[in-house]
Amino acid sequence: MIRLINIVAIALFIITLIILFKYNLVCEVKISGKTVGYVANKEEFEAEVNEIINKEEESKLYTIIEDMPEYNFTLIDKKEKTNEDVIIAKLKEKSETTYKLYAVTLNGEEKAVLGSLEEAEKIVDEMTDEYEEDIELDIGIVDVITTDKKDETSVKVAKADIADEIETVVEEKEKEEAKQREIESHSVKGVYFEVTPVSGIITSRFGNRESIRSHGHTGLDIAAPAGTPIKAAADGTVLFSGYSGGYGYVVKLNNGNGVQTYYGHCSKLYVSAGEKVKAGDVIAAVGSTGNSTGNHLHFEVRVNGTEVNPQNYLYK
Repeated sequence: MIRLINIVAIALFIITLIILFKYNLVCEVKISGKTVGYVANKEEFEAEVNEIINKEEESKLYTIIEDMPEYNFTLIDKKEKTNEDVIIAKLKEKSETTYKLYAVTLNGEEKAVLGSLEEAEKIVDEMTDEYEEDIELDIGIVDVITTDKKDETSVKVAKADIADEIETVVEEKEKEEAKQREIESHSVKGVYFEVTPVSGIITSRFGNRESIRSHGHTGLDIAAPAGTPIKAAADGTVLFSGYSGGYGYVVKLNNGNGVQTYYGHCSKLYVSAGEKVKAGDVIAAVGSTGNSTGNHLHFEVRVNGTEVNPQNYLYK
């Protein structure tokens, strides 16, 4: 019996030597149930995997490996090599890192994404100091949680882009303010005199006293060739269109809020009483009808029935 045990032990020893001579004991690595390779040292390999997960990186919150590896000890032919690098590369492909970035916003829209809160705050402070006097800035910072750090903007680019955006807003505001000033300077009681009725030389101004009349001039005379189109200076409704004494053929518009405009000495009339017209609509043609010494437009503005100087609003 002892002899038999010795024989078995010797046989096992010989078999083990043969196996160790021909094979290596390694760790088989599986991902999602599939064998992806072999590693010589499981502990060292797991340390590399942990390094992927715990690697420190700016703005990083955490890294997740979608499918963690499974391990089994096995024997492989000594001619077959382990492939730790290949397995690590596959694990990196299946890893996802989440970052916390900081977006600088302008009027609620993200304009730049920075890697640190300090960088974002510095840009906001610089933009506020530079432009706050020109415009009330709605500029701020919001957190951005993302897995794509490629969205990050360099500080230099961020400052330039945001400055361009703000300058555009400032320019638009300046244009709007200039337009508003123009409207106010060409308006009376909310009526905007948007269009000059005709282009030409002013031959008689408001209030002038001349031999042709026994009172001060109630409007503005603008010389222009016969037939020149006359445009409505502002939106309104036609009160009268026809012949009226010294005005000759005249169009009278009610422009609202107690404001009326007269277009006198016309050669032709293109509108009728009751029609609504827009600023710029052609309502008549220049002529020399009525109490006139030549082809011109008599342009008159009345506020609550009283004549006022048209050059307060047009032909300045």
